[in-house]
Amino acid sequence: MAGGLFLFSAVDTQAKFLTDSLDPIQIAWSRQLGLFIGVLILLALRGRSVLETAHPWLQIGRGALAAGSAALFILAVTYVPLADAVAVSFVAPFMVTVMGAVLLKEHVGPRRWTAITIGFVGMLIVIRPGLGVFHPAMFLVLVAASLFALRQILSRRLSGSDRTVTTVAYTALSASLLLTLPLPFVWQTPAWGLELGLLASIAVMAAVAEIMVIKSLELAEAVVLAPVHYSLLIWGTIYGWLIFGELPDEWTWFGALIIVATGAYTLHRERVVKAKANPPR
Repeated sequence: MAGGLFLFSAVDTQAKFLTDSLDPIQIAWSRQLGLFIGVLILLALRGRSVLETAHPWLQIGRGALAAGSAALFILAVTYVPLADAVAVSFVAPFMVTVMGAVLLKEHVGPRRWTAITIGFVGMLIVIRPGLGVFHPAMFLVLVAASLFALRQILSRRLSGSDRTVTTVAYTALSASLLLTLPLPFVWQTPAWGLELGLLASIAVMAAVAEIMVIKSLELAEAVVLAPVHYSLLIWGTIYGWLIFGELPDEWTWFGALIIVATGAYTLHRERVVKAKANPPR
């Protein structure tokens, strides 16, 4: 999981670098390309049985959410520092909890509701609307985080009926095809050398990262692995400083620490609730 998130952060950094010359949709399409090719190879080896699903429309919807969240996040980091965008994106676990309560009727106790509320206060400290430091592109990060959270909810819904490989295949195919539709209208031929090399790097790294994250989820429970997600802030800060000369200010760090602390507590409470519901025999 840590290795996958390290690679995803590298992908985001390269994507932000390329937004100076290429459209975010084209970059997001390249981000899906490696996994798309991998799924085509998988289909050639295993056949169409990989695509057998009880919920085809939910699978396609998950792919659409993946495409939308990736494109919006890349568009957002065109205008805002990478570390700030990553910090705000950490509201996704809270949104998963809220959506789980609303859509899946999962029980959420007062402690987790309190943690969610404090976490959103931390987000407001990071973006500071009305204080002259807020950039409208932060709304794109919030929408991307919402789409990512809804994607996680669909993953929970599909996990009881479909195999992981089926979900990955549908996500790769549908996200790539959906991003291909607007591609002719925004396409710019990348220059040989740096641009083409970075697009190829994004495709390969994103595919490897996706596989690593999926494998980690097969080996351990999501609630155990989820805190590792916060390592993205470390990598985002390091990459932002090294490549773009961007460093978060003290208020961004303060807000991010609140989000991380409350997020970790929310995950801890989820683990406690699951342990009580499934006591060891």
